[in-house]
Amino acid sequence: MNYMTKLIISVGCTALFGVFVLGLAHSIITGFAGFTGGLPFLVIVLFVLALASVDVYLECVRRKGKK
Repeated sequence: MNYMTKLIISVGCTALFGVFVLGLAHSIITGFAGFTGGLPFLVIVLFVLALASVDVYLECVRRKGKK
């Protein structure tokens, strides 16, 4: 796959995933559907988003050993 195509798709998909999960965390924190105390969930979401961002960086941006 072309480098630029892989980069655009992976960044776009990570951004869509981030919007979805942060929206879910926001709805849980604000008390939607009777849930309260969503701060631990927000911490987990931020950690998972950080892991996804690092994976995108390692797979697409840093091209180790490629010419």
